[in-house]
Amino acid sequence: MSVNKVILVGNVGADPEVRYIESNTPVCNLRIATSESYKNRNGEKVTNTEWHTVVLWRGLAEIAEKYVKKGMQLYIEGKIRTRSWDDKDGNKRYITEIVARDVRFLGGGGGRATQDAGVSVPPGEDVGPPAGDDDIPF
Repeated sequence: MSVNKVILVGNVGADPEVRYIESNTPVCNLRIATSESYKNRNGEKVTNTEWHTVVLWRGLAEIAEKYVKKGMQLYIEGKIRTRSWDDKDGNKRYITEIVARDVRFLGGGGGRATQDAGVSVPPGEDVGPPAGDDDIPF
């Protein structure tokens, strides 16, 4: 048995980018920053920030388009995926991203959205792109 599960709590770095692909299927890309802080040997606070690319499909993409804004704090649950494609110059390119399954709005009022716009996703159901869209670079 293997498990591919990622949980992030972080801040949105820019307003969501939503576009529509085949059959008018919405897909949204978000950049989420997570940070950790510690004190170094000199007692100075050091903060390390990691940026994550998060992909939301269908209902989650529509919710993000309406409600997610730069600076919001989100809880993201999903799976990690690394894809590759050839760019226009024929170079192999790679991207590692989080495909979201569950999004929760943290802070002021909260709220939760799961794939399919608020309807729970059955265990094991793939919430990624429709068949054939895996090779689309974004």
